[in-house]
Amino acid sequence: MNAPDTAQAIGADRTAEVTRHTAETQITVRINLDGTGAAKLHTGIGFFDHMLDQIARHGLIDLDIHAVGDLHIDGHHTVEDVGITLGQAFAKAVGDKKGIRRYGHAYVPLDEALSRVVVDFSGRPGLTQHIAFTSGSIGGLDTQLVFEFFQGFVNHAGVTLHIDNLRGVNAHHQCETVFKAFARALRAALERDPRMAGVIPSTKGSL
Repeated sequence: MNAPDTAQAIGADRTAEVTRHTAETQITVRINLDGTGAAKLHTGIGFFDHMLDQIARHGLIDLDIHAVGDLHIDGHHTVEDVGITLGQAFAKAVGDKKGIRRYGHAYVPLDEALSRVVVDFSGRPGLTQHIAFTSGSIGGLDTQLVFEFFQGFVNHAGVTLHIDNLRGVNAHHQCETVFKAFARALRAALERDPRMAGVIPSTKGSL
């Protein structure tokens, strides 16, 4: 039987810790949305760690992720469950969303590749992704699992996310521009808006 997920907000800052234990993976995520981009990452998949590092460094989010999964089968459960647990941590850390800008977008190039990511902390999970990867794997990461990571994230963070790789020939470049743009879009959306201090950015009054 799977153990229940546990989550705990840490102090009044925008920080959180979430632990998720199942028969397939054991994952702990700690985040600070107002960090400096520091990262401690161990998922057992080197290129996936490299992509998570992009989120930390370009989003200025401190990330501490430790995952042990059934990699003897493949990377699917590990990558998907990291997405789920990271999404839970974001939802916990962002709280009621008072004072944030809510929307963020970014374009990021890397040599011949260019990606655009748009995010809305809407409270409504939704993912639209268009990435025509030119390779089935990158450094041990199955490129199909990029979708599974972001699907897990949006479902549990409660965000709407649009990802478009507009061009690219090298799959490493395609993937890296996506994760960097995702990080930059998160940073913009989560930024505190001094003109909206204490206000939920929605005409409904809640998100």
